[in-house]
Amino acid sequence: MTDYPYHVAGGSFMAPPGNPLDGFLASRKATPEDTPAATRGSRRRRLWEVPHKFHCPIIGSCFEVAELRNLMAKVMHFPPGTTDFVLHTTAVGACETRSQLADLLQRQLEKRFQHAIRRLGSLRDVEALRQQWQAAVRSGSDLPATLWAIWTHPACDPTLEHELYADIHMIQHQIGAGTRTDLKTLERLKEENRQLRQQLEKTQGEAESARREKAEATQQLGQRVAELRAEQVGRDAAIANLTAQLEQLRETLPELRDRQALARRASDAEARLTALDAHVATQQQEIDRLRQRLTAIQQTPPNDVDEAAPELPPMAPETLSGKCILCVGGRAGAVDAYRHLVEQRGGRFLHHDGGLEESLHRIDGALAAADLVICQTGCISHNAYWRVKEQCKRSGKPCVFVKGSGISSFGRVVGAACGIGDENAEAC
Repeated sequence: MTDYPYHVAGGSFMAPPGNPLDGFLASRKATPEDTPAATRGSRRRRLWEVPHKFHCPIIGSCFEVAELRNLMAKVMHFPPGTTDFVLHTTAVGACETRSQLADLLQRQLEKRFQHAIRRLGSLRDVEALRQQWQAAVRSGSDLPATLWAIWTHPACDPTLEHELYADIHMIQHQIGAGTRTDLKTLERLKEENRQLRQQLEKTQGEAESARREKAEATQQLGQRVAELRAEQVGRDAAIANLTAQLEQLRETLPELRDRQALARRASDAEARLTALDAHVATQQQEIDRLRQRLTAIQQTPPNDVDEAAPELPPMAPETLSGKCILCVGGRAGAVDAYRHLVEQRGGRFLHHDGGLEESLHRIDGALAAADLVICQTGCISHNAYWRVKEQCKRSGKPCVFVKGSGISSFGRVVGAACGIGDENAEAC
């Protein structure tokens, strides 16, 4: 067991009042370190004037290792591989007396902690200094500055010095324990970080593969789009070529539409001529019959005229008798059948497509020449429908509107016009 209790590097602690070792400590010879602060005057102490056992916590808590190494390199030479522990103990030993390194460290501490030194310099008693230290310990902030300002304060006595030493000693132990815990946490975090990096690399690899696949698919789609565009350009070129050829054909036949209209008019004229021929033949037959009857009457004796010439019944209108039937609309393929039905009954047939291709101006002349208008409403334009309806209403011309475009429905209308029943009209 050592000669002094609470032995630490650089000296020993004084026992607190009431300690059983008071008698033992009282028998110790007083040292300059145990001199009350009141006997030391009002000047702040320098670093080398602080008890040597306090130099270790001052150097350890007020200077970082890298900073201490740089400061010591300014005033002394040491090998590059010198450990941090050797530098620390060398600096602590150099502060026991005034030296070039002690002066450098003193100036650095005064400059760094000048704010705390001014703040605590106005205090005049030990209790006020103790309260400031306890507040700093509770808050955990500005411990190095408060430690330096109180330990060098003229009012700091040995008891307060020992309290500061004990507190900073235990704080350093706690910091060391916390550092070990932090190191374990750091190792655990490093392991988690390594695993996360592996997962990240795996995910990045999968994402890169997906990106390459998407890029390939996009490239293929781009090629397909280019092919479709080329095909579209080809089709457009073909359409343009065909359109140009069509225009050339139209230019070579500038009167094509007029010729087609003339052909339809010639066909209508031929139909009217046929109907007129049929009507003439019918009339000629009627004239011949009447002539034969007149000859028979003339050859009959006068006494027998009244008995031999009874009144003749009216002839049933079994034919159209040359009437002109105008068909507006209808299917283009059924026009010939329409014409046959009308001409078969001795009528004349006219046709207009209802404004699909033929001009509506031609319909007025056809309406004026027609005796009956058959308008197939499902195959004409709206303008043609209203034009036919208004013209027929204004002129009083009979007009039959049919929805269908069938040959049988057209035959029924024609049969009704010439007095033939529906059943015979269907058969025509």
